[in-house]
Amino acid sequence: MNHKEETIRVVSLETGYFSKKRTTVITRGINASLYSGELTCLLGPNGAGKSTLLKTLTAFLPPIKGEIFIEQKPLEEYSDAELSKVIGVVLTEKLSLNNMTVEELVGMGRSPYTGFWGRMNDNDRKIVDESIILVGIDNLKGRMIQTLSDGERQKVMIAKALAQETPIIFLDEPTAFLDYPSKVEIMQLLQRLAREKGKTVFLSTHDLELALQIADKVWLLDKPHGVTIGTPEDLALNDDMSKYFYREGVVFDRESGLFKISHKLDRAVKLIGEGVRYNMVKKALARQGIGIVDADDCDVVIETTENGYLLNGQEAPTIEMLLDMLNLCCK
Repeated sequence: MNHKEETIRVVSLETGYFSKKRTTVITRGINASLYSGELTCLLGPNGAGKSTLLKTLTAFLPPIKGEIFIEQKPLEEYSDAELSKVIGVVLTEKLSLNNMTVEELVGMGRSPYTGFWGRMNDNDRKIVDESIILVGIDNLKGRMIQTLSDGERQKVMIAKALAQETPIIFLDEPTAFLDYPSKVEIMQLLQRLAREKGKTVFLSTHDLELALQIADKVWLLDKPHGVTIGTPEDLALNDDMSKYFYREGVVFDRESGLFKISHKLDRAVKLIGEGVRYNMVKKALARQGIGIVDADDCDVVIETTENGYLLNGQEAPTIEMLLDMLNLCCK
């Protein structure tokens, strides 16, 4: 395991926007650090200021107040050229660069060292090849960008950031536009890059479930509470997850460490059984607004069997048929 070192430190940071007439503050009093070898996810409700914070940390926006240190050096002391060798940024916007191969686009990650129109030497080409292989897109090397899926394009942009050889990579919603398997693949790739290459990987995301299962650290951000930082497990045990994401109809389950839909239950049945079938029936019943009771005098008894289900002794081979029978008998 890589030794973890502090790569970014934020002191009393306020983020927001300057305009001619006023200053708009979005988040206040942020004191936090990011470390090498860790994947950190920035979570928070819409409007909490995630994008603004990310843009401030990458010098796209100036801070309202406070200090940002990158590898112990104040952010404002970096030139653009110096910063491009320290921080790689992957944005969520879809690519408009079409008439270019995957290899050519990844090669643009070398521009801090060669200049935008600079010629790559053998070492540059080697780094581009290694970045492409590391992300697992060597089979796409000669493909044109416009022929790629959204997930493939996102991998290309991560490979470009790797070719930039920065110790820090920031990503804004890297799993937006992707299907679920692709989201998992991208998040696992970023986790692997942090651990195996010692990168500091910091990303904003709306994919709560994925972040809670994969992130080493979480920054919870919202206007009333500011920023709370910890492992997903500590934040769950401290009830911070429940506090930050409280909504009617949604509950945070401390046992699983994940969010669940809270169904309004207006009926009840007795359910007998165990294992996967039992759990699936319980899930289906909750969706129908039906709870489970352990009462011997209950009028409706459902039992799971090896081959299906019994409703008051009557067989139902599937859950769909069981629900139909239940709706008929309980009208």
